[in-house]
Amino acid sequence: MSAAKRDYYEVLGVPRHATQEEIKQAFRRLARQYHPDVSDAPDAEERFKEINEAYAVLSDPEKRARYDRYGHRGVEGMGGGGPTPDIVDLMDLFADLLGGFGSARTRRGRPRKGRNIQVSVTLNFEEAVFGTEKEVEFTRAAICPHCQGRGLEPGTQPQICPTCHGRGEVRRTVHTFFGPMVQVSTCPTCRGQGAIVTTPCQVCGGRGRVQEKVRRVVVIPPGVDHGYRVRIAGEGEPGIDGGPPGDLYVQVRVKPHRYFRRQGRDILLHLTINVAQAALGAEVEVPTVDGPARLRIPPGTQSGEVLTLPGKGVPDRHGRRGDQKILIQVEIPRHLTDEQRELFQRLAESLGTEVKPQGRSFWERLRDWFAQ
Repeated sequence: MSAAKRDYYEVLGVPRHATQEEIKQAFRRLARQYHPDVSDAPDAEERFKEINEAYAVLSDPEKRARYDRYGHRGVEGMGGGGPTPDIVDLMDLFADLLGGFGSARTRRGRPRKGRNIQVSVTLNFEEAVFGTEKEVEFTRAAICPHCQGRGLEPGTQPQICPTCHGRGEVRRTVHTFFGPMVQVSTCPTCRGQGAIVTTPCQVCGGRGRVQEKVRRVVVIPPGVDHGYRVRIAGEGEPGIDGGPPGDLYVQVRVKPHRYFRRQGRDILLHLTINVAQAALGAEVEVPTVDGPARLRIPPGTQSGEVLTLPGKGVPDRHGRRGDQKILIQVEIPRHLTDEQRELFQRLAESLGTEVKPQGRSFWERLRDWFAQ
């Protein structure tokens, strides 16, 4: 029967020295012309099969070499009469053929961005203030390295679906009260793809993707706060139908600090001093994120007053730092020695017994300051 077959180069209308790109273009042009869905020619289906058969051989370098040397006999048993073009070629062709009236399931989807991935890192307070680097590990889908994402075992080709003949859908005529109507449904054999994979990739099982573990060092910028997200473009899962890959989002969690609290770019510190320090003034050492610093307490400092260490706060994205705010609490001693009691009694006599009602309590003023 092979003797009755037309020369494959003649079928595609290309010279024997044609390049692979010229062969592919000829196939696409003829396939669009003779596809049963768009051609009214009585022999359209047979011509379409003949074109597919010729392209299946000439698009494969190994089969083409054997065909050039031995003719049709050289590719018998190698799939010369049945295999079809690469699945990507088929999907592109079907999209061209079906255009706006084909089933959406039979066309390649528009390029879509891959799935984003989110991981989290935990920082201490100082790391959040000054920035740091953290290594994160996550799992994502990746293009199968064995089949390059095609889902086919290397060296094999998909086949045009025998049920729908590449259309991706099946049609059935139903006679109704209004006359015959055509019902169109997704092909149950190829699930709308128009082609079937007879030899799936042994590594990915035909899915075209595998799971991989990835480690990345993430740069956390200075000044981040709890809930901040760092975006790393292109580190998500691969795109769909040629779309761009997704992104990696690193969610930041900041552990509470023993002394410090944060309010915007300012760092808050609650500092307790004794009565003498408040009355006479003092110079004390206080903790900051930069290390210990000296703080001058003016004479007569009251509970609820706020002192400031400029530039000891959190930097913004331009590097400008906020301040450290020190909220003063004057501690009244609960237990006195005899000497201390005598000193306080003499102080009380000199200060007198007059009292001054306060319009707002210390706690009210403290609450209002934190609400700023």
